[in-house]
Amino acid sequence: METTTEHLIDITPAALAELQRLSTTFEAGQMIRIGVKGGGCSGLTYILDQTAAEENDYILQFDALKVAVNKGQALYLQGVKLDFGTGLDNRGFIFENPNASSTCGCGTSFAI
Repeated sequence: METTTEHLIDITPAALAELQRLSTTFEAGQMIRIGVKGGGCSGLTYILDQTAAEENDYILQFDALKVAVNKGQALYLQGVKLDFGTGLDNRGFIFENPNASSTCGCGTSFAI
């Protein structure tokens, strides 16, 4: 586990506020995990979960919020911007990935 102030990803103020709100319900030692896994129309989908830190993680610090990113998945997430939409047709977390060569129509999966 390696703590870093250098951010692999950017989190907008709206997303940070929502993540901080969600984290108030976490048990001690739990944090947000941002990652990817195989699946979806385009090959990879995003993970946003509650977790404990693991040995092979980068720990990113955003104000008081700690975010875990698996070192093996960091390549797919470098430069990602996480936002939170509040509109009627676009509510929830939004991943903007400059590394994605294509995305599916609904925006939940991508290819590199």
